Amino acid sequence: MSLRPELTHASVPLIEEVEVVDELGRPRPAWLPGERPLTVYLDKRELVTLMTLGGAPEHLVLGYLRNQRLVDSIEEIAAIQVDWETESAAVTTRSGVDRIEERTARRVVTTGCGQGTVYGSLLDEIDGVRLPGDAMLDQATLYAIIDTIRLQQSVYKQAGSVHGCALFQGSELLIFIEDVGRHNAVDAIAGRMWLEDMSGADKVFYTTGRLTSEMVIKAAQMGIPFLLSRSGVTQMGYQMAQRVGITLFARCTGKHFLLYTGRERFRHAQPTPLTAEGAPA
Repeated sequence: MSLRPELTHASVPLIEEVEVVDELGRPRPAWLPGERPLTVYLDKRELVTLMTLGGAPEHLVLGYLRNQRLVDSIEEIAAIQVDWETESAAVTTRSGVDRIEERTARRVVTTGCGQGTVYGSLLDEIDGVRLPGDAMLDQATLYAIIDTIRLQQSVYKQAGSVHGCALFQGSELLIFIEDVGRHNAVDAIAGRMWLEDMSGADKVFYTTGRLTSEMVIKAAQMGIPFLLSRSGVTQMGYQMAQRVGITLFARCTGKHFLLYTGRERFRHAQPTPLTAEGAPA
């Protein structure tokens, strides 16, 4: 049996009610999503401060360590203890982290909300990622995913100001996470996948945020061949998707989407015939 880390369960309330005044001068309630600093210590070495909603802090830390390639296997982690009184997450490993100074020496500040970070060595390792070439996604499943997200209860619908990420297997929603930055939400899903030894080969990843190079890299690191967003794609995100061979969809709303890369993995429905005037027959 593989060793699993000992985790606290330190989730906190995600929203707070406050009183505001509307355009007619009337007081009314409004809701704010939480935003809390969480400083991560790796074997007592300060690593990073993450601004987070706080819904899944242990999974967030696990996913951060995984996606930054700072810890090679989950068996190396003995415990993660989150303490909101000190706004800290203490990660204890079983035998230390090899070459920690070298691994954290070069840092890239990303375009993520709240400014995500990617350690520079990741960019050197990305060409070693191999995604499954035989995975397929059909148009009906894509539409079912978009509709499931539309109906999902969320902090965003009540308070706004957060990003959501979701993991699907086919049209089945497996995990849904929201956070103040999309990079935190994807890390939290990565952490849960790591903890449960869940493969990404047959999964689809959805995010409400734009598809930057950071998002593409993280999806590829998780072994997920399909990446969807209701938002757009940056130039570097597009180039990175081509580089790693990921199937990238953007502007996914209703029955609309744009397929940017990885067309060989997507099965279109039969096109609707048009009349001479261009309307559906």
